[in-house]
Amino acid sequence: MKKDLLGWALAGMLLAVSAGAAGAEEPIRIGHSVSLTGGSSMWGLAEQNALDMLVEEINAAGGVLGRTLELIHYDNRGDAVESVNVARRLVGDGVVAVIGPAQSGNSIASAPVFENAGIPMVVTTATNPAVTVDPSSGQVRPMAFRPCFIDPFQGTIAAQFAFEDLKARRAAILYDVGSDYSQWLAKYFEEAFKVAGGTIVAQEAFRSEELDYRAQLGRIKEQAPDVIFIPTMQKEAALAAKQARDLGITAGLLGGDGWGSPDLMDLGGSAIDGGYFVNITDLADPDIQKFLQAYREKFGADPVLPNPVMAQDALLLLVDAMKRAGSTDGKALAAAMENTKDLPVTSGRLTMDPENHDPFNKPAVIQRVDVGQKAFVFVKKFEPGRN
Repeated sequence: MKKDLLGWALAGMLLAVSAGAAGAEEPIRIGHSVSLTGGSSMWGLAEQNALDMLVEEINAAGGVLGRTLELIHYDNRGDAVESVNVARRLVGDGVVAVIGPAQSGNSIASAPVFENAGIPMVVTTATNPAVTVDPSSGQVRPMAFRPCFIDPFQGTIAAQFAFEDLKARRAAILYDVGSDYSQWLAKYFEEAFKVAGGTIVAQEAFRSEELDYRAQLGRIKEQAPDVIFIPTMQKEAALAAKQARDLGITAGLLGGDGWGSPDLMDLGGSAIDGGYFVNITDLADPDIQKFLQAYREKFGADPVLPNPVMAQDALLLLVDAMKRAGSTDGKALAAAMENTKDLPVTSGRLTMDPENHDPFNKPAVIQRVDVGQKAFVFVKKFEPGRN
Protein backbone atom coordinates (compact mmCIF):
# COMPACT_ATOMS: atom_id res chain seq x y z
CA MET A 1 0.00 0.00 0.00
CA LYS A 2 2.84 2.35 0.88
CA LYS A 3 4.50 1.57 -2.46
CA ASP A 4 1.25 2.37 -4.25
CA LEU A 5 0.94 5.67 -2.40
CA LEU A 6 4.56 6.51 -3.15
CA GLY A 7 4.00 5.64 -6.81
CA TRP A 8 0.94 7.87 -7.03
CA ALA A 9 2.83 10.69 -5.31
CA LEU A 10 5.75 10.42 -7.72
CA ALA A 11 3.36 10.29 -10.66
CA GLY A 12 1.62 13.41 -9.38
CA MET A 13 4.93 15.21 -9.02
CA LEU A 14 5.92 14.26 -12.57
CA LEU A 15 2.58 15.51 -13.90
CA ALA A 16 3.01 18.79 -12.05
CA VAL A 17 6.54 19.25 -13.40
CA SER A 18 5.36 18.39 -16.91
CA ALA A 19 2.48 20.86 -16.66
CA GLY A 20 4.85 23.55 -15.41
CA ALA A 21 7.24 22.91 -18.26
CA ALA A 22 4.42 23.03 -20.78
CA GLY A 23 3.19 26.29 -19.26
CA ALA A 24 6.67 27.80 -19.48
CA GLU A 25 6.78 26.95 -23.17
CA GLU A 26 3.43 28.50 -24.02
CA PRO A 27 3.79 31.34 -26.52
CA ILE A 28 3.64 34.98 -25.52
CA ARG A 29 0.38 36.23 -26.99
CA ILE A 30 0.31 39.74 -28.45
CA GLY A 31 -2.89 41.22 -29.84
CA HIS A 32 -3.22 43.26 -33.00
CA SER A 33 -6.24 45.55 -33.43
CA VAL A 34 -6.21 46.34 -37.13
CA SER A 35 -8.44 47.51 -39.98
CA LEU A 36 -8.51 44.57 -42.40
CA THR A 37 -11.73 45.66 -44.09
CA GLY A 38 -13.07 49.09 -44.99
CA GLY A 39 -11.32 52.23 -46.18
CA SER A 40 -8.12 51.66 -44.20
CA SER A 41 -7.65 48.00 -45.13
CA MET A 42 -4.66 48.62 -47.43
CA TRP A 43 -2.67 49.92 -44.47
CA GLY A 44 -4.06 47.22 -42.17
CA LEU A 45 -3.09 44.34 -44.44
CA ALA A 46 0.41 45.79 -44.78
CA GLU A 47 0.62 46.02 -40.96
CA GLN A 48 -0.41 42.39 -40.62
CA ASN A 49 2.13 41.26 -43.21
CA ALA A 50 4.97 43.22 -41.61
CA LEU A 51 4.19 41.91 -38.12
CA ASP A 52 3.90 38.29 -39.27
CA MET A 53 7.23 38.65 -41.06
CA LEU A 54 8.96 40.07 -37.99
CA VAL A 55 7.47 37.51 -35.58
CA GLU A 56 8.68 34.73 -37.85
CA GLU A 57 12.18 36.22 -37.71
CA ILE A 58 12.12 36.67 -33.91
CA ASN A 59 10.85 33.13 -33.31
CA ALA A 60 13.48 31.66 -35.65
CA ALA A 61 16.12 33.41 -33.54
CA GLY A 62 14.85 31.81 -30.31
CA GLY A 63 11.88 33.96 -29.38
CA VAL A 64 11.69 36.14 -26.28
CA LEU A 65 12.39 35.02 -22.70
CA GLY A 66 12.68 31.47 -23.98
CA ARG A 67 9.21 31.53 -25.53
CA THR A 68 7.85 32.08 -29.01
CA LEU A 69 5.61 35.00 -29.91
CA GLU A 70 2.05 34.49 -31.13
CA LEU A 71 0.12 37.28 -32.82
CA ILE A 72 -3.66 37.48 -32.64
CA HIS A 73 -5.04 39.69 -35.42
CA TYR A 74 -8.61 40.97 -35.08
CA ASP A 75 -10.32 43.19 -37.63
CA ASN A 76 -11.66 46.38 -36.03
CA ARG A 77 -13.10 47.47 -39.42
CA GLY A 78 -11.77 50.99 -38.88
CA ASP A 79 -14.65 51.65 -36.50
CA ALA A 80 -14.50 52.96 -32.91
CA VAL A 81 -17.31 50.74 -31.57
CA GLU A 82 -15.82 47.64 -33.18
CA SER A 83 -12.38 48.64 -31.87
CA VAL A 84 -13.77 48.55 -28.32
CA ASN A 85 -15.27 45.11 -29.03
CA VAL A 86 -11.90 43.92 -30.32
CA ALA A 87 -10.16 45.35 -27.25
CA ARG A 88 -12.46 43.40 -24.93
CA ARG A 89 -11.98 40.26 -26.95
CA LEU A 90 -8.20 40.56 -26.78
CA VAL A 91 -8.34 41.08 -23.02
CA GLY A 92 -10.38 37.89 -22.77
CA ASP A 93 -7.79 36.07 -24.89
CA GLY A 94 -5.12 36.80 -22.31
CA VAL A 95 -2.76 38.85 -24.46
CA VAL A 96 0.14 40.53 -22.66
CA ALA A 97 0.14 43.60 -24.92
CA VAL A 98 -1.60 44.99 -28.00
CA ILE A 99 -0.34 46.63 -31.18
CA GLY A 100 -2.79 49.10 -32.73
CA PRO A 101 -5.22 50.51 -33.53
CA ALA A 102 -3.87 52.76 -36.27
CA GLN A 103 -6.54 55.47 -36.18
CA SER A 104 -6.74 58.10 -33.44
CA GLY A 105 -10.47 57.81 -32.73
CA ASN A 106 -10.28 54.03 -32.51
CA SER A 107 -7.23 54.21 -30.24
CA ILE A 108 -8.83 56.77 -27.90
CA ALA A 109 -11.92 54.56 -27.63
CA SER A 110 -9.83 51.44 -26.92
CA ALA A 111 -7.43 52.98 -24.38
CA PRO A 112 -9.69 52.69 -21.27
CA VAL A 113 -10.34 48.99 -21.93
CA PHE A 114 -6.64 48.15 -21.99
CA GLU A 115 -5.83 50.50 -19.12
CA ASN A 116 -8.44 48.86 -16.87
CA ALA A 117 -7.01 45.44 -17.78
CA GLY A 118 -3.41 46.53 -17.18
CA ILE A 119 -2.42 45.67 -20.75
CA PRO A 120 -0.08 48.00 -22.70
CA MET A 121 -1.38 49.34 -26.01
CA VAL A 122 1.19 50.49 -28.57
CA VAL A 123 -0.65 52.18 -31.43
CA THR A 124 0.90 52.34 -34.88
CA THR A 125 -0.01 55.59 -36.65
CA ALA A 126 -2.55 57.22 -34.31
CA THR A 127 -1.26 60.79 -34.11
CA ASN A 128 -3.79 62.64 -31.90
CA PRO A 129 -2.18 63.69 -28.56
CA ALA A 130 -5.23 62.34 -26.67
CA VAL A 131 -4.17 58.79 -27.56
CA THR A 132 -1.44 58.88 -24.90
CA VAL A 133 -2.52 61.82 -22.72
CA ASP A 134 -6.04 61.97 -21.28
CA PRO A 135 -7.35 65.46 -22.21
CA SER A 136 -9.80 65.49 -19.29
CA SER A 137 -7.06 65.12 -16.68
CA GLY A 138 -3.94 66.13 -18.54
CA GLN A 139 -2.31 62.95 -17.25
CA VAL A 140 -0.43 60.43 -19.35
CA ARG A 141 -2.35 57.23 -20.02
CA PRO A 142 -0.17 54.67 -18.19
CA MET A 143 -0.72 51.85 -20.69
CA ALA A 144 -0.75 53.80 -23.98
CA PHE A 145 2.34 54.31 -26.17
CA ARG A 146 3.16 55.17 -29.78
CA PRO A 147 6.23 55.11 -32.08
CA CYS A 148 4.99 57.83 -34.49
CA PHE A 149 4.93 61.63 -34.45
CA ILE A 150 1.89 63.53 -33.14
CA ASP A 151 -0.48 65.98 -34.79
CA PRO A 152 0.88 69.23 -33.32
CA PHE A 153 4.16 68.44 -35.08
CA GLN A 154 2.43 67.23 -38.25
CA GLY A 155 0.21 70.31 -38.40
CA THR A 156 3.19 72.58 -37.87
CA ILE A 157 5.15 70.85 -40.65
CA ALA A 158 2.21 71.22 -43.06
CA ALA A 159 1.82 74.90 -42.21
CA GLN A 160 5.54 75.56 -42.46
CA PHE A 161 5.72 73.85 -45.85
CA ALA A 162 2.68 75.78 -47.11
CA PHE A 163 4.10 79.13 -46.00
CA GLU A 164 7.80 78.68 -46.81
CA ASP A 165 7.88 76.24 -49.73
CA LEU A 166 4.55 76.87 -51.46
CA LYS A 167 4.72 80.59 -50.63
CA ALA A 168 1.07 80.49 -49.56
CA ARG A 169 -0.17 83.46 -47.55
CA ARG A 170 -3.91 82.73 -47.62
CA ALA A 171 -5.03 79.25 -46.57
CA ALA A 172 -8.42 77.56 -46.30
CA ILE A 173 -9.21 74.40 -44.34
CA LEU A 174 -11.75 71.69 -45.20
CA TYR A 175 -12.06 69.04 -42.47
CA ASP A 176 -14.22 66.20 -41.13
CA VAL A 177 -15.99 67.32 -37.95
CA GLY A 178 -16.73 63.69 -37.09
CA SER A 179 -13.06 62.67 -36.94
CA ASP A 180 -10.76 63.31 -33.95
CA TYR A 181 -7.81 63.12 -36.30
CA SER A 182 -9.22 65.63 -38.78
CA GLN A 183 -10.53 68.12 -36.21
CA TRP A 184 -7.33 68.40 -34.26
CA LEU A 185 -4.97 68.36 -37.23
CA ALA A 186 -7.00 71.24 -38.70
CA LYS A 187 -6.59 73.13 -35.41
CA TYR A 188 -2.81 72.61 -35.27
CA PHE A 189 -2.39 73.68 -38.90
CA GLU A 190 -4.45 76.82 -38.29
CA GLU A 191 -2.39 77.81 -35.25
CA ALA A 192 0.96 77.19 -36.93
CA PHE A 193 0.02 78.93 -40.19
CA LYS A 194 -0.99 82.05 -38.28
CA VAL A 195 2.24 81.99 -36.28
CA ALA A 196 4.19 81.76 -39.55
CA GLY A 197 2.47 84.96 -40.72
CA GLY A 198 -0.30 83.53 -42.90
CA THR A 199 -4.05 84.14 -42.81
CA ILE A 200 -6.79 81.52 -42.58
CA VAL A 201 -9.41 82.89 -44.98
CA ALA A 202 -11.97 80.09 -44.64
CA GLN A 203 -12.59 77.07 -42.43
CA GLU A 204 -15.31 74.66 -43.57
CA ALA A 205 -16.44 71.35 -42.07
CA PHE A 206 -18.42 68.32 -43.18
CA ARG A 207 -19.66 65.24 -41.36
CA SER A 208 -18.18 61.77 -41.77
CA GLU A 209 -19.77 59.78 -44.60
CA GLU A 210 -20.86 62.93 -46.44
CA LEU A 211 -19.76 62.79 -50.06
CA ASP A 212 -20.73 66.21 -51.41
CA TYR A 213 -18.55 69.15 -50.31
CA ARG A 214 -19.47 71.56 -53.09
CA ALA A 215 -21.30 74.00 -50.81
CA GLN A 216 -18.29 74.25 -48.49
CA LEU A 217 -15.89 74.48 -51.41
CA GLY A 218 -18.01 77.18 -53.00
CA ARG A 219 -17.60 79.34 -49.91
CA ILE A 220 -13.87 78.60 -49.90
CA LYS A 221 -13.60 79.64 -53.56
CA GLU A 222 -15.06 83.06 -52.72
CA GLN A 223 -12.09 83.71 -50.41
CA ALA A 224 -9.45 82.95 -53.08
CA PRO A 225 -7.00 80.94 -50.95
CA ASP A 226 -3.51 80.07 -52.15
CA VAL A 227 -3.74 76.60 -50.60
CA ILE A 228 -6.46 74.36 -49.16
CA PHE A 229 -5.50 72.11 -46.27
CA ILE A 230 -7.59 68.91 -46.22
CA PRO A 231 -6.68 66.83 -43.12
CA THR A 232 -8.78 63.76 -43.94
CA MET A 233 -8.38 60.18 -45.07
CA GLN A 234 -7.71 59.41 -48.73
CA LYS A 235 -11.31 58.94 -49.90
CA GLU A 236 -12.52 62.31 -48.62
CA ALA A 237 -9.39 64.07 -49.89
CA ALA A 238 -9.84 62.61 -53.38
CA LEU A 239 -13.52 63.59 -53.53
CA ALA A 240 -12.75 67.10 -52.28
CA ALA A 241 -10.02 67.49 -54.90
CA LYS A 242 -12.33 66.46 -57.76
CA GLN A 243 -15.12 68.73 -56.60
CA ALA A 244 -12.73 71.64 -56.06
CA ARG A 245 -11.35 71.35 -59.58
CA ASP A 246 -14.87 71.00 -61.00
CA LEU A 247 -15.71 74.32 -59.34
CA GLY A 248 -12.69 75.97 -60.97
CA ILE A 249 -10.61 76.18 -57.78
CA THR A 250 -6.93 76.30 -58.71
CA ALA A 251 -5.43 76.57 -55.21
CA GLY A 252 -2.76 74.10 -54.16
CA LEU A 253 -3.93 71.08 -52.16
CA LEU A 254 -2.24 69.89 -48.99
CA GLY A 255 -2.98 67.09 -46.52
CA GLY A 256 -1.71 64.91 -43.71
CA ASP A 257 -0.62 61.30 -43.36
CA GLY A 258 -4.19 60.08 -44.00
CA TRP A 259 -3.59 60.68 -47.71
CA GLY A 260 -0.87 58.09 -48.17
CA SER A 261 -2.80 55.26 -49.85
CA PRO A 262 -2.77 54.41 -53.58
CA ASP A 263 -6.56 54.80 -53.37
CA LEU A 264 -5.96 58.54 -53.30
CA MET A 265 -4.76 58.50 -56.90
CA ASP A 266 -7.32 55.95 -58.06
CA LEU A 267 -10.20 58.02 -56.67
CA GLY A 268 -8.84 61.52 -57.26
CA GLY A 269 -7.26 61.10 -60.67
CA SER A 270 -5.84 64.23 -62.26
CA ALA A 271 -7.57 66.44 -59.67
CA ILE A 272 -5.25 65.30 -56.90
CA ASP A 273 -2.11 65.35 -59.08
CA GLY A 274 0.51 67.70 -57.68
CA GLY A 275 -0.98 67.75 -54.20
CA TYR A 276 1.35 67.51 -51.20
CA PHE A 277 1.00 65.74 -47.87
CA VAL A 278 2.88 65.00 -44.68
CA ASN A 279 3.84 61.40 -43.99
CA ILE A 280 5.79 59.42 -41.41
CA THR A 281 8.23 57.78 -43.82
CA ASP A 282 8.98 57.33 -47.51
CA LEU A 283 10.07 54.46 -49.76
CA ALA A 284 13.32 56.35 -50.37
CA ASP A 285 14.18 56.53 -46.64
CA PRO A 286 17.60 54.83 -46.24
CA ASP A 287 16.67 53.54 -42.77
CA ILE A 288 13.94 51.23 -44.10
CA GLN A 289 15.64 49.73 -47.16
CA LYS A 290 16.42 46.40 -45.47
CA PHE A 291 12.77 46.09 -44.43
CA LEU A 292 11.55 47.00 -47.92
CA GLN A 293 13.77 44.38 -49.54
CA ALA A 294 12.53 41.66 -47.17
CA TYR A 295 8.89 42.71 -47.65
CA ARG A 296 9.17 42.71 -51.44
CA GLU A 297 10.83 39.30 -51.45
CA LYS A 298 8.12 37.81 -49.26
CA PHE A 299 5.00 39.51 -50.65
CA GLY A 300 6.02 40.55 -54.16
CA ALA A 301 5.01 44.20 -53.79
CA ASP A 302 5.84 47.43 -51.98
CA PRO A 303 4.13 47.88 -48.62
CA VAL A 304 1.61 50.70 -48.22
CA LEU A 305 3.47 53.07 -45.89
CA PRO A 306 3.80 54.10 -43.15
CA ASN A 307 1.77 51.58 -41.11
CA PRO A 308 3.89 48.46 -41.59
CA VAL A 309 7.03 50.31 -40.51
CA MET A 310 5.33 51.70 -37.40
CA ALA A 311 3.84 48.28 -36.61
CA GLN A 312 7.30 46.74 -36.61
CA ASP A 313 8.60 49.61 -34.47
CA ALA A 314 5.77 48.91 -32.00
CA LEU A 315 6.61 45.21 -31.80
CA LEU A 316 10.34 45.88 -31.39
CA LEU A 317 9.53 48.33 -28.60
CA LEU A 318 7.50 45.63 -26.82
CA VAL A 319 10.12 42.92 -27.33
CA ASP A 320 12.89 45.13 -25.97
CA ALA A 321 10.71 45.98 -22.95
CA MET A 322 10.08 42.27 -22.25
CA LYS A 323 13.79 41.53 -22.37
CA ARG A 324 14.75 44.42 -20.09
CA ALA A 325 11.88 43.75 -17.67
CA GLY A 326 12.46 40.01 -17.74
CA SER A 327 8.69 39.72 -17.61
CA THR A 328 5.46 40.03 -19.58
CA ASP A 329 3.62 41.73 -16.73
CA GLY A 330 1.78 44.80 -18.02
CA LYS A 331 3.07 47.27 -15.45
CA ALA A 332 6.63 46.01 -15.86
CA LEU A 333 6.38 46.37 -19.64
CA ALA A 334 4.99 49.90 -19.36
CA ALA A 335 7.80 50.92 -17.00
CA ALA A 336 10.41 49.49 -19.35
CA MET A 337 8.90 51.16 -22.42
CA GLU A 338 8.85 54.54 -20.65
CA ASN A 339 12.61 54.29 -20.30
CA THR A 340 13.42 53.18 -23.83
CA LYS A 341 16.50 54.97 -25.13
CA ASP A 342 18.12 54.83 -28.56
CA LEU A 343 16.50 51.51 -29.48
CA PRO A 344 17.26 50.26 -33.03
CA VAL A 345 13.91 49.80 -34.79
CA THR A 346 12.78 49.44 -38.40
CA SER A 347 12.44 53.21 -38.92
CA GLY A 348 15.80 54.07 -37.34
CA ARG A 349 16.16 54.62 -33.59
CA LEU A 350 13.53 55.17 -30.93
CA THR A 351 13.68 57.04 -27.62
CA MET A 352 10.48 57.43 -25.61
CA ASP A 353 9.44 60.47 -23.59
CA PRO A 354 8.23 59.18 -20.19
CA GLU A 355 6.15 62.33 -19.71
CA ASN A 356 3.77 61.63 -22.60
CA HIS A 357 4.70 58.19 -24.01
CA ASP A 358 5.51 59.73 -27.40
CA PRO A 359 8.86 59.35 -29.19
CA PHE A 360 11.49 62.06 -29.08
CA ASN A 361 12.53 63.72 -32.37
CA LYS A 362 10.49 61.61 -34.79
CA PRO A 363 10.98 62.99 -38.32
CA ALA A 364 8.34 63.64 -40.98
CA VAL A 365 8.49 63.77 -44.76
CA ILE A 366 6.63 65.75 -47.41
CA GLN A 367 5.46 63.77 -50.43
CA ARG A 368 4.02 64.95 -53.74
CA VAL A 369 1.24 63.08 -55.54
CA ASP A 370 2.32 62.07 -59.05
CA VAL A 371 -0.66 60.41 -60.72
CA GLY A 372 1.22 59.82 -63.98
CA GLN A 373 3.87 57.76 -62.21
CA LYS A 374 1.33 56.29 -59.78
CA ALA A 375 3.70 57.32 -57.02
CA PHE A 376 4.19 59.51 -53.99
CA VAL A 377 7.38 61.40 -54.69
CA PHE A 378 9.73 62.42 -51.87
CA VAL A 379 10.06 66.19 -51.56
CA LYS A 380 11.84 66.87 -48.27
CA LYS A 381 12.36 65.62 -44.73
CA PHE A 382 11.71 67.54 -41.53
CA GLU A 383 13.62 66.57 -38.41
CA PRO A 384 12.83 68.23 -35.06
CA GLY A 385 15.59 70.63 -34.11
CA ARG A 386 17.12 70.61 -37.60
CA ASN A 387 14.54 72.48 -39.70
